[in-house]
Amino acid sequence: MENNMNGAEQNVGAASSAPINTESQTYDMMLEDFDDAPSQPVPNNLGMLMDVGMQLTVELGRAKMSVKQVLELQQGAVLELDRIAGDAVDIYVNDHLIGRGDVVVVDDKFGVRITELIVPKIGD
Repeated sequence: MENNMNGAEQNVGAASSAPINTESQTYDMMLEDFDDAPSQPVPNNLGMLMDVGMQLTVELGRAKMSVKQVLELQQGAVLELDRIAGDAVDIYVNDHLIGRGDVVVVDDKFGVRITELIVPKIGD
């Protein structure tokens, strides 16, 4: 076990500066600021994540209703949404807003033309 720890300390030490506290194995590290970093191609080591499924949701609008109103809904009822016809729809990936777009029809199916991409803030 001691030999494994020494190897780990050497690997961590190579990527960081001198240890602050050798008993707790805490290191002071300098990290790059990615806020203004240019977009780069996906590294090869991320290739295994490219087939991970994600949920894409397009939100046309929302409505607030009481339980009574929901229970009174019938087939053919029209729900009034909070958006005006022609407004951009919101595009979510795994419940995170990533963009907005316009609804289009492609071969009798609905689609969305992306008009705006939203860059998430770090920590969101």
